[in-house]
Amino acid sequence: MSRTKVGLVALALAASLALSTAADARAGRGGSFGSRGGRTWSMPPSTRTAPNVSPLDRSMTQRPNYDQRGTFGTNTARPGMFGRPGFMGGLFAGMLGAGLFGALFGHGFFGGIGGMGSIFGLLLQFGLIFLVVRWAMGFFGRRSQPAFADRASPASGNGNGAGSRFGFPGFGGIGGGSGRFGGTGPNAGAQTVDAGQPIAIGQADLDTFEKLLVDVQTAYGREDLNGLRALLTPEMLSEFADELAANNSQGIVNRITDVKLLQGDPAEAWQEGAQEYATVAMRFGLRDVMEDRNTGRIVETNPSEATELWTFRRAHGGRWLLSAIQQG
Repeated sequence: MSRTKVGLVALALAASLALSTAADARAGRGGSFGSRGGRTWSMPPSTRTAPNVSPLDRSMTQRPNYDQRGTFGTNTARPGMFGRPGFMGGLFAGMLGAGLFGALFGHGFFGGIGGMGSIFGLLLQFGLIFLVVRWAMGFFGRRSQPAFADRASPASGNGNGAGSRFGFPGFGGIGGGSGRFGGTGPNAGAQTVDAGQPIAIGQADLDTFEKLLVDVQTAYGREDLNGLRALLTPEMLSEFADELAANNSQGIVNRITDVKLLQGDPAEAWQEGAQEYATVAMRFGLRDVMEDRNTGRIVETNPSEATELWTFRRAHGGRWLLSAIQQG
C-alpha cells in the first residue's frame, strides 16, 4: 500500500474516532437510558421537535413479558398438528403409531387396528369427540377470560409553535406564556399499551423542565455530584457518576456551559400510583468541550446542539427529577 493510501486511511480512522467521541459528550454521553415507570419499554409519541425517538438501551426497570395478544404473560406458541402435544397432535400420533405397529408385525400399515373399516370408524369417533371437546373449551374459555380493551390516546392538540397555547393531547393541561415549548407532534395521539393515567401539566412545569435542563448539564460540566443528586433519580445519578469516573480515569473533563433551550414539545404525562411522569422533547444549544484535566487545554470540541427526550418523575406534589434520557 502506498504512503498516500496509508495517510488517507489514517485520516479516515481519525475522523471516525473524533465523530464517535463527539457523539459521547455532554451529560448522558448521547445515550438512551433510565426509567419511565410502566412506560419504560414503550415508545413515547413523536413530536415536532423530535419526530424520531430512540428506544432506551438500558434501564433498571425489568422488561415486561407479553404474550401474542399483547397482554402480560408468558409468550407461549400455539402447538402445531404434529408439533408440541395437543389434541390433533395426539390423534395423528396415535394413528401413526398404530399403523407402524401393524406394519412391523406383518398386518399392513392399517392392519394393527383392524383394517380400513376400523380406521374410518375410529376417525368418525375421534372427529365427534374433537367437535364436542372444542365446543366445550370455547364455551368455558369465553366465560373465564377477562375483557381487554385497547386504550387509544385522544387526538393531538394544536402545534402552533413556541409562544402559543400548548398542552398534552387530551390531558387538559393547557398553558400560555412565552416559553419555548410548542404543541405536540403528528403522532402524539398514537395508541399506547402501557400503564398509568394521563395527567395535566402546565406552564410552570415546563419552565421547571427548562431550568432542569440547564442545571443538570451545568452541574455535570462542573462534575458536581452533590448538585446532581438533587436533580436526578438514583438510577440516573449512578449513570452520570460512572461517566464522570471514566472521564477522570482518562485525564479529561467534559466542560459544559451556555446551555439554552431552543425548542421544546411535550410528548406525554401520566400518573402511576403516587408517582407522576412527564416526557418532553428538547432541542438545546450548549458549549461542550473536552479539556485536559491537568493543563486545561481543550483537546476536543463537541457539537453545539442536541435533541433529546427527557423524562421527569416526582412524587405527587413533590420536585421533578430527571429519570430518563432518550435521543431524538
